[in-house]
Amino acid sequence: MKRLLFYPKCLVFVFLFLTAGCNTTKMMVDSMDPLMEKMNLAVNKHTDVELVRDAMPAALIQLDGLIEASPDNVGLLTRAAEAYNGYTFVFVEGKDNERARRLYLRAHTYAMRALKQKGEFAETADGPVDAFKASLSVFGKKDVPSLFWAATSWLSWAGLDVDDPEIFLALPKINAMLKRCIELDETYRYGIAHAVLGVLYASRPAAYGGQPGKAKAEFDRAFELSERKMLVFLLTYAQYYAYQIQDRDLYIRTLQEVVDAPDDLFPPMGFINAAAKKKAKTHLENVDSLF
Repeated sequence: MKRLLFYPKCLVFVFLFLTAGCNTTKMMVDSMDPLMEKMNLAVNKHTDVELVRDAMPAALIQLDGLIEASPDNVGLLTRAAEAYNGYTFVFVEGKDNERARRLYLRAHTYAMRALKQKGEFAETADGPVDAFKASLSVFGKKDVPSLFWAATSWLSWAGLDVDDPEIFLALPKINAMLKRCIELDETYRYGIAHAVLGVLYASRPAAYGGQPGKAKAEFDRAFELSERKMLVFLLTYAQYYAYQIQDRDLYIRTLQEVVDAPDDLFPPMGFINAAAKKKAKTHLENVDSLF
């Protein structure tokens, strides 16, 4: 019952923000960044996947409302991109892929709004690849979160409709964004940009442009930086690399490593590790349908 009472109270809280004077509301929202950071840390540590699943829709709507109040707040836009991406990956993709595409696109749009506040990038964001790549030089280390969540949500969106011609225009830009993240701070989220670049290289067979050798190198670097404590890296290694090279033993062995990992393996990332364990169990149950 306490959980049911949580949502209305939070929505009233947001409502009070949004009905205050415009300038006052924006100032209040902009002052919340330290609180939002603490809330993000708390969610990441949570290991009750079902509790997070039930709470996240209200949290996403609250973020939407706060962005309405402060539409150019880079921190909020980036947090919303991360939240929508994470919710979709854990709870929607594979169950309702049409909805997942819409939610990934929303995540991408939020992150791109943060990035487009730099004029040179805004001018090239929708243009040719070469100009797009050149404009990434305007970003520094503090921009890595926005860059990463823009790239990964874009790749996740693309992966759910491989026949969309826009994907072939998007992939070189996604690749460039991930590489720029690595240049600026490869340690962000324990090497996550390396893992996602590994997914990109392994997402297609070698005969159709996939690069399994590069994929393995990127995953190996992600494992090194994370000390194999980020179970989602192992999960995607099995899903994409092991599957793409059709190595059934590697696929099973890697997923089993995820399932067998201690529940307290990496407390700062408790939620995503718990979610990865649940997904790994499902994949193991369906292994005969893939190989």
